[in-house]
Amino acid sequence: MNGLTRATAAATAGHLFFELAAGVGMPLASVLGPFTAATAWTVGTGTAWRTAGTRPASADSAFAVLNSVSLAAVIAHLTAWPRRRTRLAIPWLADCEGLGPRLMPYYNPILYVSGAAAVAALVLENDSASRRLPLLTFPLVPLLVAAQRAEHRRLKAIAATRPGWWNRRLAGTGRCAAHHD
Repeated sequence: MNGLTRATAAATAGHLFFELAAGVGMPLASVLGPFTAATAWTVGTGTAWRTAGTRPASADSAFAVLNSVSLAAVIAHLTAWPRRRTRLAIPWLADCEGLGPRLMPYYNPILYVSGAAAVAALVLENDSASRRLPLLTFPLVPLLVAAQRAEHRRLKAIAATRPGWWNRRLAGTGRCAAHHD
């Protein structure tokens, strides 16, 4: 059983659904719409969860890729958005994707749990996968930064013309995009 990969999937889902519930959308919502994107992420997370619990060793490569992508997404967030350093010298987001500083005390721990679970899974699980697969994380970070910024721009444009419960924090705001566009 890949318990740490399951934790990565669950924490990543928590991160995505926190964004949706907070009113900044979620990845792919600008392209697919909020319902379809949420459905896709739910099905993907459920599949990863179920498969990680019953996986054969031949699935280790797929899980190593999943964990690497999840880790890259966390690193991309921590490098792409306004941040400060904590007393322990770790990056702490000041704002991200329009969430605002008030939600960061909740959002940062979600990201860190997701990243820690992914690192632990890469180190302690996925034994039959190539040890080089986690190196995927590094070239993915700038790609995911670009994808986050593009998605955020699209979500803000949608919120300006079609505000709804799922993009309410982005309607009429320009402060986040000014830092990153």
